[in-house]
Amino acid sequence: MAKLIAYCGLDCAECAGYQATQADDLEAKERVAAQWRVEYNAPSIDVQAVTCDGCTSDKRLGSYCAECGIRACSRERGYANCAACPDYACEQLQGFFAMVPGAKLTLDGLRSMV
Repeated sequence: MAKLIAYCGLDCAECAGYQATQADDLEAKERVAAQWRVEYNAPSIDVQAVTCDGCTSDKRLGSYCAECGIRACSRERGYANCAACPDYACEQLQGFFAMVPGAKLTLDGLRSMV
């Protein structure tokens, strides 16, 4: 599967919600929602919350993606992802990277290609 790099450096194509959405598989989305309710201690997660076309999309966004400050900032500045930002790696990204170091590796790799 081709990579779909989010603004923050995550690969949306690896997300179970994205995969179930693209497969148009309601049962898979229900399983993902049930897993995420437990994993994130978030009882409000439902099928709609895991329905997503990737955060760089203007279509359907998962519940958190629509609220993500990193996504909002990069879109406001007109960047394909945060690797292109002159303020890389800002405080907001550094906090995210502390939780998801793989995202930093992805964005660092993109920065090295410029």
